[in-house]
Amino acid sequence: MLLRILEPEVMDTAEDAHEYDAMDHSAVNAVFVTDFLAVFKTHQQDPARSLQRPDDSGLPSFTILDLGAGTAQIPIELARRAPHVHITAVDAAENMLVLARQNIAAAGLADRITPVLADAKCLRETAISRDAEALRSGAGFADATFDAVVSNSILHHIPKPRTVIAEAIRVTRPGGLLFHRDLARPNSEAELQHLVDTYAAGCTPYQRRLYTESLHAALAVKEMAELVTSFGVPANSVRMTSDRHWTWCASKS
Repeated sequence: MLLRILEPEVMDTAEDAHEYDAMDHSAVNAVFVTDFLAVFKTHQQDPARSLQRPDDSGLPSFTILDLGAGTAQIPIELARRAPHVHITAVDAAENMLVLARQNIAAAGLADRITPVLADAKCLRETAISRDAEALRSGAGFADATFDAVVSNSILHHIPKPRTVIAEAIRVTRPGGLLFHRDLARPNSEAELQHLVDTYAAGCTPYQRRLYTESLHAALAVKEMAELVTSFGVPANSVRMTSDRHWTWCASKS
């Protein structure tokens, strides 16, 4: 297995944000949202989890936290396909959130998606910016706040991913859903190059470099499984779900 080579934790230059936003993530994002909604629907239908709560309209309303939401491409896709959710989109990079706010406004979803500048490693203690109304309770990132906490490709940016996992579990309500997906570090340089050639073939050299560095920084399935078991979560909640992604899906007890 390749050694893990860390990349910058925060992609906070304007160039990083624009290059990321310009890449075509639509197919991967659509699969992520489809997979998440399928699992979340099962949770809604389980009375033991008690997630369904009517809002003022009498329709179910759910709160979802997206960690490392970047330019809000996944929150937008999710809000379009799930009309009765409110999504708090967290990122530690202000330049990412500049574009996120623009994308959210252009999609007409400012009332459903709230971008928040905060550090996913320490949501309670060091939320960089808080919007009490948007966070609904005014309590910031308190324990057991959200019905679901999701992320896509944040953990490979974190030197010690355990910190983000701990926070994700903490802010999820009992019975809530943890749904996290990331790249899986390849076993060899040849395998890594094949993935870059396959999935970044039409990208700019800068974008190909970002993808290469992300694959080097990613966790292997075994490493992620060992992390979640340290929190009492079964190792089999982590599994490969594509040729380059693992998914961790678990219910908080």
